Amino acid sequence: MIKVEKIIPGGQALGTMPDGRKIFFWNALPGEVVTEYEITKKKSHYVEAIAKDIKEESKYRAKPKDDCYLSTSPWQIIDWQYENQLKSELVAEVFREHQITINPTKVITDNKDYFYRNKMEYSLFWDNEESKIKLSFHARGTHRKIPIIHSSIERPEIFSAAQSIVDELNSKHEEARKYQSLLLRCNQDGKVSGGLYENHQPHPHFDNLTDSILGQAYSYSPNGFFQINIPVYEMALTEIKKHIHTDDVLDLYSGVGTIGLSVAKDHHLTLVECDKFAFAELARNCTEASFGGSLRRRAATKGQTPATAGWLPDAPKRWPRAIFSKSENVTNYIKSDQTVILDPPRSGCDKKLISRLKEVTPEVIIYLSCNPATQARDIKLLLDKYQIESVQTFNFFPRTPHIENLVILKKPC
Repeated sequence: MIKVEKIIPGGQALGTMPDGRKIFFWNALPGEVVTEYEITKKKSHYVEAIAKDIKEESKYRAKPKDDCYLSTSPWQIIDWQYENQLKSELVAEVFREHQITINPTKVITDNKDYFYRNKMEYSLFWDNEESKIKLSFHARGTHRKIPIIHSSIERPEIFSAAQSIVDELNSKHEEARKYQSLLLRCNQDGKVSGGLYENHQPHPHFDNLTDSILGQAYSYSPNGFFQINIPVYEMALTEIKKHIHTDDVLDLYSGVGTIGLSVAKDHHLTLVECDKFAFAELARNCTEASFGGSLRRRAATKGQTPATAGWLPDAPKRWPRAIFSKSENVTNYIKSDQTVILDPPRSGCDKKLISRLKEVTPEVIIYLSCNPATQARDIKLLLDKYQIESVQTFNFFPRTPHIENLVILKKPC
């Protein structure tokens, strides 16, 4: 029997084995006593496992909606209010580990804890007994596929479209081993795009989707980068916009531009992205933000595209500038009278970028992160030049341990 001590950053529950090794559980909560478990990883100094039998259940334990919850959303076992409390406490904990004291804040959410994901990738499983393909996910911690009959984390339009595609494959007597996966995405209006990835074949081209974020239209590929939970993302952007008071704004790690173009397109805005596919969409979104539908309509009357139409009389006096580069390689664009927006990958910011920020000290640094641990590490390095004005946690990914955290840094008065 192993008693669970706490939930740790990353989402697993921590316990101690009789031999002193730490054990990290999925499917267990603080205070519970695990009497049976399945080991998924064994190392000399720790073990990872899935709890199979609980002797004393936590009052915060909830009944999961899906049989496949451990594959997609392992926090389905947690009471909704307790999940949000945990996410706030975990942010405070990782900052404390870097000697930064912050008060846990109320997590911002739209309280839609299921059917929110606008993108899903499924594996395909061959059922030998029924001789047919079924949708599946990989069992957590393994390469084993488990068939599913329903899933509640993605929008219903996606699961319905996925099932229709599988039904069509079965009607043609296709085999699952031919395909790598099935990727589908839908926009806010419920339009679905995407499709099958065949093994040993180039990825197919899927029709782009469009969505509006804070009134700004975006075009994006289903298999490219775009926000998974747009309603909560808009809440974060609304908060970010409150802190932009400089005329000059630099958006680093900008992806397809959804932060900068949504909150600062009327400023002198520079956006930087290094992924060539994301940059292509960023450039297109910058054109849309600058000229909008009027440019497309006027260019079309001349048999041109917006890219070849040139300067039109109704073009704006300023427009967003997109730069194809790694963010740490364009530090010469950082200015002292500027707001800098950071939304780096999970690994956090490059040290060269942090050093340049400390050297130039822009007025405001807005740091949105999907990994509070690396965010806290980076902010620790900046605190000899800045002070934390606010910290706000958002629940972009309900029923999972993933956390999105926003920190606003300002120079001391």
